[in-house]
Amino acid sequence: MNVINESGILAISTRLQRLSEQLRKDGAFIYKAFDIDFEPKWFPVIFTLHHREVLSVVEIANEIGYTHPSTISLLKELEKQKMIVSKKDKQDERKRLIMLAPKGIELIEKMKPVWELITRVLGEIADNENHLLKAIDEAEEKLANQSFLQRALQLKNEK
Repeated sequence: MNVINESGILAISTRLQRLSEQLRKDGAFIYKAFDIDFEPKWFPVIFTLHHREVLSVVEIANEIGYTHPSTISLLKELEKQKMIVSKKDKQDERKRLIMLAPKGIELIEKMKPVWELITRVLGEIADNENHLLKAIDEAEEKLANQSFLQRALQLKNEK
């Protein structure tokens, strides 16, 4: 066991990041194994547009939980790859509406069976005594009610 693993809850962010990177890296290899040219970082936007069809930049950012600048940089990348297209909103000229391009729609059709396989495998990985997904849901809910920072500052002020 290494120092990070031994440090318990203090290193939770590091361990979650490590787990996330491992899943992301293997995810990229899985797509490659199916001859699909796809970056896992594109997943939240592509998957969201697959389900919501047309959204503004702000709506996408809210939907995927990313900052506005992060979302814009991801959208630029996807537009360059011709996965998405954008058009001006007729009601609000300042607003850009984003949707999947034909290449993005075609890609999703190729990915659906891979998503089923990934869902099955991740289900096996997460289905353990402590139910990883349920624990993440509970932690996210607590953070939505009061952030990590707010909680820490509250304890600091109580001393």
